[in-house]
Amino acid sequence: MQIVWHGHSIIEIVTADKTNILIDPFITGNNLTDLKIADCHPDYILVTHAHYDHVGDTVEIAKKTNAKVIAITDLAAYLNEQGVAAEGLNFGGSYQTDFGKFKLVPAWHTAALPIEGSAPRTLGVAAGFEMHIDGKVLYDAGDTALFSDMKLINHSKGVDLAFLPIGDHFTMGIEDAVVAADFVQAKHVLPIHFNTFPAIKQDPIAYLEQLKEGVGISVTIGESFEI
Repeated sequence: MQIVWHGHSIIEIVTADKTNILIDPFITGNNLTDLKIADCHPDYILVTHAHYDHVGDTVEIAKKTNAKVIAITDLAAYLNEQGVAAEGLNFGGSYQTDFGKFKLVPAWHTAALPIEGSAPRTLGVAAGFEMHIDGKVLYDAGDTALFSDMKLINHSKGVDLAFLPIGDHFTMGIEDAVVAADFVQAKHVLPIHFNTFPAIKQDPIAYLEQLKEGVGISVTIGESFEI
């Protein structure tokens, strides 16, 4: 499969059968992405939680492309209200596909979305995704602190690729993300959720250097790689 990091927490995955999966499409207002809404043609959109920098442009993109949105049930209900075809999962639940499945797994973080004209609306809690695609296992931790139950991802059998936040301040930082990579027994790790805002300024190379040799993947925004 082909994978592209588009800055912040935006991940694009293209499966062997050319199914396009887009995770947390925060494009509008994101100065550190190469992606434009017009360039997005997802079949599925996965949203980890209801913060604006993860929901992002989900509604506009989903309406334009008829993509199926997968999110925690409370957030999915809100997205359905906006005219989007959203499937709600809860922790431990899976959505089956022809190429595998998306499983919703816990994260330690908050989740409230600013609503125009009113106070932010809490829409469930934050989550991550354990993705089984083309015989590989990918783990997107979403926004999270380090927590010991990460060891249970994929039933403690390890993952082929983990997307782990390193920004600190709002999520775990580099030190904890090194431990997280070990907890999930990741063969490869791609750092996410850093440098978009001053509060989450981090050096991803410093992170990659602390991982076990050959584990870290360093890519520039918009550069594709395969696993």
